[in-house]
Amino acid sequence: MAFSGNFMCTSFKVELMKGVHNFTTSTGNTFKLALYDNSASFTAATTAYTATNEVAASGTYAAGGGSLTNVTPTSTGTTAFTDFADLSFTSATITAFGALIYNDTAAGDPTVCVLDFGGAKTSTNGTFTIVFPTADSTSAIIRIA
Repeated sequence: MAFSGNFMCTSFKVELMKGVHNFTTSTGNTFKLALYDNSASFTAATTAYTATNEVAASGTYAAGGGSLTNVTPTSTGTTAFTDFADLSFTSATITAFGALIYNDTAAGDPTVCVLDFGGAKTSTNGTFTIVFPTADSTSAIIRIA
């Protein structure tokens, strides 16, 4: 299997320090999630969206993936976090092993994180849904402690 874990990309951490990413709900950047087959090979060193090994367009899934709805960043205790609303692609025949979340607004489509599904996830002319965890300091998809 080409995916080997979930990673917050190292370049994303540096880009946060440079102010590249804005997760504010209504005025922030556009973040997207793209799905990939088992030939994709991503690690924490992945720096940008690529169409290589992306799953084929099907139903409402198109090249580049789907736009995510941001949850405005907040904090609890010493942990800052943000998350996204669940994302669905309808009438889709998809087999995906993982995904990239990337900033579609910033130059070069920089990556935020690599998601490893732990195996093939499929839909056959149905709905393929990415369910994000609870937006809190222990579960949100993006947390900085």
